[in-house]
Amino acid sequence: MVGRKVGIVGAGFVGATAAYSLTMTGACHEVVLYDINADVAKGKAIDIGQSTSYAPKGTIVTAAEDASDLKGCDIIVITAGVPRRSEMTRADLLMINAKIMKDVVGNIVKYSPNAIILCVSNPLDIMTYVVHKMTGWDRSRIIGMAGALDGARMAYQINQTVGYGSGQIRAMLIGDHGSNMIPMPEISAVGGVPLDQIVTKEEMEGIIARTKDGGAEIVKHLGTSAYYAPGRAISVMVEAMLDDSRIVMPSSVMLDGEYGYKDITVGVPVVLGAKGVEEIIELDLDEETKAKFQVSVDSIQEGIDILNENGFFE
Repeated sequence: MVGRKVGIVGAGFVGATAAYSLTMTGACHEVVLYDINADVAKGKAIDIGQSTSYAPKGTIVTAAEDASDLKGCDIIVITAGVPRRSEMTRADLLMINAKIMKDVVGNIVKYSPNAIILCVSNPLDIMTYVVHKMTGWDRSRIIGMAGALDGARMAYQINQTVGYGSGQIRAMLIGDHGSNMIPMPEISAVGGVPLDQIVTKEEMEGIIARTKDGGAEIVKHLGTSAYYAPGRAISVMVEAMLDDSRIVMPSSVMLDGEYGYKDITVGVPVVLGAKGVEEIIELDLDEETKAKFQVSVDSIQEGIDILNENGFFE
């Protein structure tokens, strides 16, 4: 990709950390931060820009004055959205974030019609579905960032349990980005050694439980949601697409017959390369995992149904 320009919509903790990670690795030529609060985008762009003196490459970091500055991006990351507040119902949150997404996606279609979109906004799988419906683009160009983060959290819990192999742990998950995620210990490994040969069944159950609780645990301590691990997970996916490295990464993608489902966005292992989703890998699931996957799909479908019932897609 010539120019290698990455736009990040939403300059909060996650978006800014992703921008910082991309500049520290020198993965792209230019990063543009866009936020509804222009001052926040400007301030963080200056701060990150001043850090590039000590980075491997002189990445250009700018703040978008308006959406037109997202013109010509190779990849656009969407982190914009509001967190759920206590007085909100699930339907309230869905409608608010879906409307934000509609506005954001309209600008992307207008100014960067050839971009790959990496959706990070929550509820992740449903917002990724919204992006598909708003653009009508080929499904290879729209990806939800979920498994990259959940896999990193699972790898952390494996390392905490066994006490070795940091950086050598490969963890795989499928399903939704939420309480119904499905860790796959049978195809996870430490230094190539299958996980189920290293940990006991009880330890495995603990790893899975703590992985599912990974985000909530951080909120409990910080009072806000995580941003270092999500930011790094975003940059790893962006780097893979910019470099056409064709890594395997669980991601939320639109299924069209794979796993027996159509017209639903859910996390499955995919090959990431220059075109976005180069390939969807179909795992051979046992009956128990198929049933769990169905629960995951149904929970995502419930959210999509709420949007339909409220006339969002009309």
